[in-house]
Amino acid sequence: MNIDPVDVFFQIIVFLFAISVHESAHAWMANKCGDPTAKMLGRITMNPLKHIDPIGTVLLPVIGLLTMHGIFGWAKPTPVTPQNFRNTIQGDILTTVAGPVSNFLLVGASVLGLVIIALTSQSGHALVNGLGHRHITDTGSILVPVVWLLYTAVQMNVLLGIFNLLPVPPLDGSHIFRHLLPDSLRSIYDSVGIFGIILLFSVGGRFVYALTSPVMGWVEGLLAQL
Repeated sequence: MNIDPVDVFFQIIVFLFAISVHESAHAWMANKCGDPTAKMLGRITMNPLKHIDPIGTVLLPVIGLLTMHGIFGWAKPTPVTPQNFRNTIQGDILTTVAGPVSNFLLVGASVLGLVIIALTSQSGHALVNGLGHRHITDTGSILVPVVWLLYTAVQMNVLLGIFNLLPVPPLDGSHIFRHLLPDSLRSIYDSVGIFGIILLFSVGGRFVYALTSPVMGWVEGLLAQL
């Protein structure tokens, strides 16, 4: 087994930053919608220690590294008291989508960073253009780790953003989908809980890849044209 320590380091940094932004966005939006629970617990912060979940942030990423599947997981859920929302349904939906939206904003910022590098540096252009063709050449430039870090950020945040929008309890997407169900089905749907995640991780890998690969293909196509 050959593990690149630099790649692992970048994945860890990007993962911790991405989940911290994601959970902070949930907490910030909940506070804006009238629920200060997460804010009072200090969850509007970029300190990853405030968001660490023993299984999702520690155990699962370690397993991903050891099995060569890459780092993936989740943070400690942001505590929300729906009764505090000025509008219960609207507050729940806005607080929910804030997390994935924050990941997509990070994707946009990372892509913008790559575009700027490609347009302002000859060596940077070669590196970024190479990513578009799914390879990167180590030119010895100081831009190599910067480009690779930004590309890792794109990959990680595309995955986290799309994955969390799936309507599988307890993912973010389920908080939106549940409001479309009648009361009789909503309670059953909510009770699925962690079993939905287990099922998704057991048989849903190809499905998640099918959703994320077109987005990454579009990004790589953009970089290849620079």
